[in-house]
Order: sequence, then structure tokens, then C-alpha cells
Amino acid sequence: MRVAYSVETVRAAERALMARVPEGALMQRAAAGLAAACANALGTGGGVYAARVVVLTGSGDNGGDALYAGARLARRGAGVTAVLLAPQKAHRGGLAALRAAGGRAVTPEDVDAVALVHRADLVLDGIVGIGGKGGLRPGAVPLAEAARASRAVVVAVDLPSGVDADTGEVRGAAVRADMTVTFGTYKPGLLVDPAAEHAGALRLVDIGLGPDLDGTPPALEALQHADVAALLPVPDAESDKYRRGVVGVVAGSERYPGAAVLAVAGALRAGAGAVRYVGPGAQAVLARFPETLVSAGPPHKAGRVQAWVVGPGLGDGPEARRAVDDVLASDVPVLVDADGLRLLDRDVVRSRTAGTVLTPHAGEAAALLGVAREEVEAARLDHVRRLAGAFGATALLKGSTTLVASPEPGVPVRVNPTGTSWLATAGSGDVLSGITGSLLAAGLAPRDAASVGAYLHGLSARVAAGPVGAPVAAHDVAAALPGAWRDIRS
Repeated sequence: MRVAYSVETVRAAERALMARVPEGALMQRAAAGLAAACANALGTGGGVYAARVVVLTGSGDNGGDALYAGARLARRGAGVTAVLLAPQKAHRGGLAALRAAGGRAVTPEDVDAVALVHRADLVLDGIVGIGGKGGLRPGAVPLAEAARASRAVVVAVDLPSGVDADTGEVRGAAVRADMTVTFGTYKPGLLVDPAAEHAGALRLVDIGLGPDLDGTPPALEALQHADVAALLPVPDAESDKYRRGVVGVVAGSERYPGAAVLAVAGALRAGAGAVRYVGPGAQAVLARFPETLVSAGPPHKAGRVQAWVVGPGLGDGPEARRAVDDVLASDVPVLVDADGLRLLDRDVVRSRTAGTVLTPHAGEAAALLGVAREEVEAARLDHVRRLAGAFGATALLKGSTTLVASPEPGVPVRVNPTGTSWLATAGSGDVLSGITGSLLAAGLAPRDAASVGAYLHGLSARVAAGPVGAPVAAHDVAAALPGAWRDIRS
């Protein structure tokens, strides 16, 4: 499992470790790992020798890491130039090491720094560290833009300058890196959009913080194959369709029967022992999935289920509202999506004794919280936490990085690492609802069901799109679920 810690936690761990090791040891460990990653990015077979490296250097330890790494590259034959954006505050030890290794240091007033960046093979972003707030200062913006426009490999030191390490927000101009080399542990902003879009490929350098982070809850978690494999419900010799979990699906309408078909597809492909469907789309569902148990409703008369999915394609008429109220009155876990989210009563959700999972996209989350969509998209981590707390429910915020938040304070938010832009297609959210509902019916806790559901959903889209990527439809995602499941278990 990947974990990310807040800036405050990272700094406390660094202070504890620095008290036990020789002065400067942590910076040298960071610089060694950074230089190795840069050398790898420049290529093998003498790629470092004669390479043109520009180090964009701010003040403080982040600039020191970059300067010491530049010194190591210079000793291997690279031509290294440090552009000092705060000459009086540049890290003295790192600057001395760079000059001793044959590198040079300039200021934007001395040379055409933008032209230097355009000619570079590699640009090291050491402008601002993890404590930076807000976007880049005006003097750094032309250099960041030049790096983006150049053919150079752009490597961010610990975090792309201009993004918020704790929240993933980008409140102004920021560096866009091809790779970020981060030290000790991941930071939340590296895993959450919009900041994650600026980070590129991630490389983690171990500088020895592990013992000082043990026992401290992370701010963010990202499941990996082994974590998901341990949570997947697998039938045993005594299993039957009821023990595997029966999920009820209340979805679709005369106008949107496809939503019912797709939600049922997700539920069946994600391992439900049986699916009970309630709604006007029964004919379309049975035509595609004759194994579905259909009912005219209302939901509480459909038969026993272990979880409900309600909302996809339901519409907002009186029948839809009665169906949502009926499902929320049950004593089993409930997932509410799409149209169902507009029909929620917050007090009813908060009063439920069984688990509830809400799965909005940014626009739906904004409506639930009474804010603008742009606010949600700019600060996804903050708003998914707010949503979970406000409704006392597990919140799954869909998007380029899907987030899952628990209503319990102090529980790490989970970020899904398998998402792909090919999922931006009509009906894919209906499939996700069915997948997650099936996992709820199998007995997974709401946070685990939502996290595993998002993971399977994203991985299935990748399987369907193929290794080079190709357009997929929602039904392709559902059809690829068994392949994704096998990939995880193997």
C-alpha cells in the first residue's frame, strides 16, 4: 500500500531522525537518490556525460537537495548550471559543492535564464519545497513555462513547485514535471489532482524516515494489487448464491433503461451471488441478463438482499423519490448514486444504522455541499472529507483521481491509483455502482467496498482499453471485470 503523510508529520519525523544521524546526512541521502534518478532519466551509455543540466534553485533545503544532486551530476561529466532565484538565501553548502564539482551558478539578472532552460537536456525543479503555499512567484513563472515548452526532462525535487503538498491544490502557476523524486514518503499532493497532474512519474527515495513514521496514521492511502487481493470476496466450498451476497438494484427508467442494465452488469460481474432488480427497466435487464431476479417493487417487497444500489438513471419524479426513501429505510448497506443523490434527505442518511456509500462526481458533490463545482475540483481532498462528515456516510468522489473518505475522523482518505481517462464515457459510473454494491452485499465494509470497487473499475477500463489505449464503452468495462479480477488475484 502506498501511504502519504502530511507536511507536519514528515517534518516531525525528519527532526527526530536528524537528531540521531550526522549533520547533513539526510540531505546527502536525498541528493544521492535524486542524482541517481536524474542519471537514469538522462539514459544509460554515457547519457550523463556532457548532458546540459539546469538547476532551478530557490531558498532552503529543497534548493540544497537540488544543488547537491547537481554537484553529483557535474562530477559525472554533466554541464550543470544553477539558476539562483534567491541568491542571498541559496543553500551555502550545496552551492559550494556544485562549484567544487565544476558547476556554475548564475542569476536571472546575469544571463538569459529562459534560453538556458530551452537548451537543457534536464531541468531540476528545486524552487519551492513541501512548505510552499500558493503558486510560483512571478520571477519563477517564465522559467517554469520554458521548462514545460523545452525538450528537457523536467524533474521536480520532492514536489513540483507551486502545488500544495497537503491538499493537492494548485492556486497559481506551477511546475509541470515529467518525474517527481520525493523523499522519505509520499505527500498527499502527489497523489491527488489537480496537483498529481503536475507530478509526472513518481520515484520514492528512502532516507530512513520509516521508524519515525511507524504508528502515525497517514493522511492518504492508495491500495495496490496485494491489498485488493486480500479484500476480494472469494467463494468457498460451502458457498451458495445467497451466502455470496444478493444485491438489490433500483435503477433505470423508461427514458434511461440502459442505466439499469449497466448497474446490473457491474453487480453480476463483480461476484454477486444474485441480483434483484426493481424498476421499469426489467425487460431490458432480462434481455441482457436473464439470471436477474426482477420485481415490480416497491423495493422492500422485492425479497431479501444484503445491500442496495439506488439512483442510476432513476429520474426525479415521485416514484423515484419513494424508491430512494424505501431503500434508505432498510437495515442493510446502501449505495446512492446519480439521480438518487438529488433525492437524499441528509438527516435520514445520518440516522441510518447500516452503512451508506455516496458516489457523486464533482458537480453532484458541489450540489450536496452547496458550493460551486469549481471549488470541489480545485480542492478534492477537502471536499470529499467534508461530504463524508456532513452526511455521516462513506463518500466516493469520482474523477481523475477517485477519492474515498470515511465519516470517522482520523481515518485516512483512500485515493484510487487505477483510474484512466478512457473511463470518461457515459454509463461508466453505473457500472461502478453495481460493482461496489456487489462488494457491499458480499460483506465488505463501506470504505473497503468503495475502495476495491473503484480499483476494479479503473483496472477493468485499462484492460478493456488495451496496452496502448483505445476508446471503451461502459459495457466493455463491465465485460473486462473478470480479467481484472484474475490479474489482481494472480
